[in-house]
Amino acid sequence: GSIVERIGQASRSEVPTLVSNWLDALDERGRWALLKLMTGGLRIGVSASLAKQALARLGGMDPADIEEVWHGVEPPYSALFAWLEGKAGRPDPGLVLTFRSPMLAHPIEDHEFDSLDPAEFAAEWKWDGIRVQAAGRVSAEGGAAIRLFSRSGDDITAAFPDLAGALHFEGVLDGELVVMAADVVAPFSAVQQRLNRKAVSARIMAEFPAHLIAYDFLFADEEDLRTLALSERRTRLDALITAHGGRLRASPQLAFQNWDDLARQRAESAQDPAIEGVMLKRLNSPYLAGRPKGQWYKWKRDPGLVDCVMMYAQRGHGKRSSYYSDFTFGVWDEGRLVPVGKAYFGFSDAELIELDRFVRQNTLNRFGPVREVKHDAEAGLVLEIAYEGLQVSGRHKSGIAMRFPRIHRIRWDKKPGEADSLMTLRSTLDRMRQPGPPVDASSEPRPRPTE
Repeated sequence: GSIVERIGQASRSEVPTLVSNWLDALDERGRWALLKLMTGGLRIGVSASLAKQALARLGGMDPADIEEVWHGVEPPYSALFAWLEGKAGRPDPGLVLTFRSPMLAHPIEDHEFDSLDPAEFAAEWKWDGIRVQAAGRVSAEGGAAIRLFSRSGDDITAAFPDLAGALHFEGVLDGELVVMAADVVAPFSAVQQRLNRKAVSARIMAEFPAHLIAYDFLFADEEDLRTLALSERRTRLDALITAHGGRLRASPQLAFQNWDDLARQRAESAQDPAIEGVMLKRLNSPYLAGRPKGQWYKWKRDPGLVDCVMMYAQRGHGKRSSYYSDFTFGVWDEGRLVPVGKAYFGFSDAELIELDRFVRQNTLNRFGPVREVKHDAEAGLVLEIAYEGLQVSGRHKSGIAMRFPRIHRIRWDKKPGEADSLMTLRSTLDRMRQPGPPVDASSEPRPRPTE
């Protein structure tokens, strides 16, 4: 604190002398910390999960207890710490019009299906939209106040006034915000047209109308439904949606007899750009904050794979600050490489050392912290990139950007000339931009699966 104050109070001509004296007086770790503070590179981050575990240990509680109030408290968290220290009662986040920590799913592994009974699960599509909670309250005069919250608890109501104005219920729903036209779910690229706008025009709302595909019912009026089984909550949700209609839809539940049957449906959805995969939820599961084990699973479709060529590399951060670990890659377009994305994970520590060595030994040019590496048809490195989706991009010369790209494999065995072309990605993008599956305004309960 005193260092920052001294620099702030010093004149411009005095700063070099101050810094020089500090660097002379400090040891190696102190000099590192000083430089990080001065350049803004000192970042101390703690994951929310770790913070919740620490708070639970402080109060002798379960992390689920912290999840329950996590989004209902604000800095400086006096009420939270008073509760944990036994000096006050549990903070009350309120029943309606407040966000509750969502229930999350675990990725399912192939071997886990052997121990799971399909008759104990409901299945539905994993929609490629924005996870939201919609909280509503109806006044005595019949008007409704609706608030929309993102998965992290941010109030996003102002960004989607058309959806908030079309909803009329009292309680809290969990679901996916999507763009829909003529009962067809549009690709995620349509949702992106609604994001990060200071003002939403009538034209944008008309061209990209927001809808809510609901899949869970947390509160009905002020009745807490979260302790009920999923099957009971779903019955209550279907009744609400049947009465409501409009821009509120239910996520259809899939009828399946066994896991092979469901796998077939998952594979058949590969051409639907609005679907990421399948969700599996125990019919008797309560709604629990956080990521409880054995209750909900996500079975995402296999990612897209494309062979790209490394073009540029940049040093990483933190433990990776000494290594080139952030890689820009491209595909071929009429004999030249055009960038389509950047990836900085998906490889092991041993592979990182090999990648770093390749960058240092094959550098063509330096542009500040960025190195350009050899990338012609014969010399260069092919990276097999996995991605979750493609979208139109004005930032890349290719006109295409990847969603969640990661390095799937390092193809030391391939020559750069064997990498994929931009035409291949454009063809894939054209298929992905086709309209997704229709969603009925109401949803019939699916038949209970049998062996």
